[in-house]
Amino acid sequence: MFNLRDKTAIVGIGETEYSRNAPVSLLSLELQAATSAIEDVGLSIQDIDGIIPGFMGPTVEDFVTNFGLKDLRYTVTVRLGGASAVASLQSAAMAIASGVAQTVLCVTGWKGCSEGGIVAITEGQALPMMSVTHNFEFPFGALVPVQWYALQAKRHIYEYGTTSRQFGAVAVAMRKHAMLNPKAIMKTPITIEDHQNSRMITVPFRLLDCCLESDGAAAVVVTSAEKARDLKHRPVYIMGVAEGHPDFPNYIPGRAKITELGLKKAAPRALVMAGITINDIDVAEIYDCFTWNVICQLEDLGFCKKGEGGPFVENGRIELGGDLPVNTHGGLLSQAHILGMNHVVEAVAQLRGDAGLAQVKDAEIALVTGYGDLGDGSVVILRR
Repeated sequence: MFNLRDKTAIVGIGETEYSRNAPVSLLSLELQAATSAIEDVGLSIQDIDGIIPGFMGPTVEDFVTNFGLKDLRYTVTVRLGGASAVASLQSAAMAIASGVAQTVLCVTGWKGCSEGGIVAITEGQALPMMSVTHNFEFPFGALVPVQWYALQAKRHIYEYGTTSRQFGAVAVAMRKHAMLNPKAIMKTPITIEDHQNSRMITVPFRLLDCCLESDGAAAVVVTSAEKARDLKHRPVYIMGVAEGHPDFPNYIPGRAKITELGLKKAAPRALVMAGITINDIDVAEIYDCFTWNVICQLEDLGFCKKGEGGPFVENGRIELGGDLPVNTHGGLLSQAHILGMNHVVEAVAQLRGDAGLAQVKDAEIALVTGYGDLGDGSVVILRR
């Protein structure tokens, strides 16, 4: 396997304010985040020769036109839903390591609240990756992610005895971290009892098990390790990166084991590339579209055995000061849902030592995951 370890580094990060009613277009949000990331690294816009845009919304041509780029050499669109942002780092690293491009901008934005998110459910329409779901689940009322993933969560409860209170431990940890983050949308503290008393959305998911609908954008700049050493900030090196897909990726009920995700295949590849074990991770930014997804991903990553994720997250273990701080920015559950690029921004800030009140002391290695569509997974391992 071609080894990308330490060949590239993230050198710039940028993000917009996060809200539920952004008064500008998605393109404006993404241009703002991209400009912020480029300014953060101290480069000019013309230094960008590769762009990987989000899988929905503005195109590469929009960036070329608005930035007046003269020598764009590489572009690709990664279509893995919420796994796209992290997977885009793999494409950026490959392009740079192979010499196709020198400096790649990865940007993701979403107006998930004010413009209704990714999937508009209308009669007779479905995104291509949802074609099987459209034919076999839509007619029975399973229309949206909270319903699709509830099937997996219920099976996890049945097989392993996972509890709703353990889901609540994830929600409480994310909210505690968001309260330390000036850019987080949700700042009101919650308890396990608040979680248990929140209304049921789809069994077993309560309101506080569900991620936010929000507006905003985030971006990172990736370049070669050699170039990174001469730039403004401490480089954050890409040690290992991979993507993986579950069996029967476009239909959850068709899988032999519905509680395993594509991440289970991706994680070992990323760890081998990085040359570390899972126990070397200091901080983890886990894609938290729902609380159960955090528990399942911790298992598939190897932090604990399958079925032990519920007990793993209890007693403050994933909170700041615990064994494995998770989503130190508040995550999709309490900071904002920007399809996971804000997780990458937070990991870089942690490794720079710039995470403010949420800083994990002496953090050297961070892991970030993405979760997309019906179980596609991506993972990147970063080091300072």
